[in-house]
Amino acid sequence: MTNTAPSRPWYREPWPWILISLPATAVFAGIATVWIAATSADGLVVGDYYKAGLAINQTLARDDAARALALTATLAQADGALSLQLGGRLQAYPERLALTFAHPTRQGMDLSLDLRHAGGGRYRTVLPALAAGKWHVQLTDSTSAWRLSGVLHTPLGQPVTLAAPNP
Repeated sequence: MTNTAPSRPWYREPWPWILISLPATAVFAGIATVWIAATSADGLVVGDYYKAGLAINQTLARDDAARALALTATLAQADGALSLQLGGRLQAYPERLALTFAHPTRQGMDLSLDLRHAGGGRYRTVLPALAAGKWHVQLTDSTSAWRLSGVLHTPLGQPVTLAAPNP
């Protein structure tokens, strides 16, 4: 007479469940990846690369004009407003300036602000909430005769200086 333990059904054994869990995890991860890809579209940084390439000479001329005028701008945030101090050899300060915040990877998060002259070389505008992170900033006058650019990190804790890009 032999003494054998009664066999248990397969679903009560740990090894089949361990072996089933590996491919099941891959299936769930694949479904999650498809869901993430479908719900969060990646925007292009530049929508039309050809036109951007043709405009490079105009952009370089605007940088040269800003260097010739020795323009610099300092951005600072205070009380929910953005203040800008423009310096350089300008004969007259423009009434308005255009400030563009470009997100490095998400075109849909880009933002353009209109700054109004507040006397001297000072400009002010209301600063909407920006997502925390790195932003490329570009400042131009209303005629786009010159441009200043720089990089800032939000939240803006200390002043940031914009200058003409080096050739």
